[in-house]
Amino acid sequence: MEIKMPKLDVSMTDGTFLGWLVPDGGAVSAGEPLYTVATDKVETEIPAPSDGILRHGAAETDTEYPVGTTLGILEM
Repeated sequence: MEIKMPKLDVSMTDGTFLGWLVPDGGAVSAGEPLYTVATDKVETEIPAPSDGILRHGAAETDTEYPVGTTLGILEM
């Protein structure tokens, strides 16, 4: 499952990826905080959509990405 930059509000077109909260290859449970995103209004922890193993992608910390950009992979 691809982990993507979320759309946190209707006007959001991009967000800043602040970093992973789980190490590469780490096991996660659904709902566990996975990574942090910042917008011009708020900093938000994004939860894992399901159980799995996180594989970090090429997303760089403190970098802005358009909504829908793949940041990593959750292997089920």
